[in-house]
Amino acid sequence: MAVNIDKKIVGYQVKDKAKGEIKEAGGTAAKPEAGGKKKADIIRMHEKVERPEGMECLEGATYKIRTPLDDHALYVTINDIVLNSGTEHEVRRPFEIFINSKNMDHFQWIVALTRVMSAVFRKGGDVTFLSEELQAVFDPKGGYFKPGGRFVPSIVADIGAVIEHHFKRIGLLEPDELSEQQQLMLKEKRAEFEAREAGISTQPEQMPEKKTMNEAAGEAEDTGYPAAASLCFKCNTKAMVLLDGCQTCLACGYSKCG
Repeated sequence: MAVNIDKKIVGYQVKDKAKGEIKEAGGTAAKPEAGGKKKADIIRMHEKVERPEGMECLEGATYKIRTPLDDHALYVTINDIVLNSGTEHEVRRPFEIFINSKNMDHFQWIVALTRVMSAVFRKGGDVTFLSEELQAVFDPKGGYFKPGGRFVPSIVADIGAVIEHHFKRIGLLEPDELSEQQQLMLKEKRAEFEAREAGISTQPEQMPEKKTMNEAAGEAEDTGYPAAASLCFKCNTKAMVLLDGCQTCLACGYSKCG
């Protein structure tokens, strides 16, 4: 008997009568349990997964990137798809990315970058390498410092940092937050350094000029770290100071002495 198909075919199933299994394209086999019930199929991200029918929008977030190299900001929007919704296997995976800006100088490479990344997102698998690769891109003209003293080697690396933050937000990457003990140790180190610097600055022979003091105070206020701090090689933040004869980062706790 002929059957008319009036809907779009988005997948197929192959039934193996000998083994009693049903296999889905791109999925895993669903084996029957005792009592005749089948286990729920776990849907994983792959290139045949499409936008859910009847949904014109996806959940996502938009991030603003402002650089000192341009008057116009970049807006990065990453939309996610929720797989296995309502089950214990529910996960959120990136589905597409868009980058917008009033500056048309970056239009060509931004369109190319977003299309390639969106294709990689839909392909599935481990996509966390994207953030690492983008953050390793350096601008031959030099990078810039973000508020807080963090050095960014290029605009592409800044986009990579935003993608990494989104991956941590949806659970693809583990957040690298400091423990309470590490935060307490850094707080004590910072207080020790500030007390030592305050003691040195009160000596008349080492008192800097008034203009230099104002500039240093302004820099410390902008970054949140001492003005004399240097760049940390681990977190790229200008927060490395000399403590107990060893360079120590007040942002991530990295120390050259181990």
